[in-house]
Amino acid sequence: QVQLVESGGGLVQAGGSLRLSCAASGRTFSAYAMGWFRQAPGKERELLARIRWANGETYYADSVNGRFTISRDNVARYRVHLQMNSLRSEDTAVYYCAAQRVGAASYDTWGQGTQVTVSS
Repeated sequence: QVQLVESGGGLVQAGGSLRLSCAASGRTFSAYAMGWFRQAPGKERELLARIRWANGETYYADSVNGRFTISRDNVARYRVHLQMNSLRSEDTAVYYCAAQRVGAASYDTWGQGTQVTVSS
């Protein structure tokens, strides 16, 4: 079984930065894409950023474009990061790492989530 483990969440003041990391462990798998989502209380989970594993192509939601950057290293071990700059109080949420395995129609492997709290 594949597990995704996030790290790097915490409390930060508005205008500050945080870097989230996610790494896969367990059985080997092949990912078509990996992404970062978040879910704030009372809101639906939203896709923030995605990176296609084969070519590194990225996508960003309008709400984070220009402030957040998704990157990867250790391609074979599916490690992905989310650099978050200029954080706002509305960025407060639980952040999730997810993978869409090759052949899957959608994201089908999820991390446990990490809390990000931005104080104003």
